Amino acid sequence: MEKLVTCFHQRPEAVSRLICFPWAGGGSVYYAHWGKFFDASTEVYSIRLPGRESRSQEPFAQDMDQIVNEIINVLLPKLQEKPFAFFGHSFGSLTSFATAVKLKEMCGLEPEHLFVSGASAPHSKVRSSEPKTTELSNEEFLKWMTIFGGAPLEMLQSREILEMFVPVLRADLNVLEKFVYEKPSRSVLSCSVTCFDGTEDSPHDLEGWKDLTSGNVIIYDLPGGHFYLKDPANEKIILSHIAKHLESAENTYL
Repeated sequence: MEKLVTCFHQRPEAVSRLICFPWAGGGSVYYAHWGKFFDASTEVYSIRLPGRESRSQEPFAQDMDQIVNEIINVLLPKLQEKPFAFFGHSFGSLTSFATAVKLKEMCGLEPEHLFVSGASAPHSKVRSSEPKTTELSNEEFLKWMTIFGGAPLEMLQSREILEMFVPVLRADLNVLEKFVYEKPSRSVLSCSVTCFDGTEDSPHDLEGWKDLTSGNVIIYDLPGGHFYLKDPANEKIILSHIAKHLESAENTYL
């Protein structure tokens, strides 16, 4: 499990777990730090995908199924232990959703809550209108990242970091562009979903998430662009919201 998961604040006696899925090109460290913001009742697992950090020598995932299957194969025993929730931003929203659906289909398990951020519903027509970045040259790709906020600001300001980051980002976007999900005839999940989004980001179809679950769908718009969640004030709001819902889920198991 150590290969797939970063957990800076291990709490084996925790009542619930929050599983965090990285944005395109992202690693596991950012979310792993979230563990310090929760009390002893919650343990935070941050997913580390192949091709980055300690897995930098591994080939990148080629499609969504490869990512989902590894996560479920490794984490299933842990997910069967206690209540859990998923959080994902952008690419991570879709990988967390795909994992939740496969988990329910295979094992009858699903998150207590799905928190998604900066992403349209997977079946939304908005996704098909987004630019196909896999068709861009490296120069065009860097321009796209600058215009559309496809990378955190600290990366865009460092050529050295960009050179390491771009191959990872392009690999994840390749997975994202190949991921096609048709609108289901009925809800595929029953958990509640919270959608977070930046007010200055490209428009996302958040209403579409209501097609995917029979649970409640809550939408929060917070100030900022695509990486609005890295603003400390926004991060505090997000973490407070997650903590409140995890506490509610925990109480049902006590």
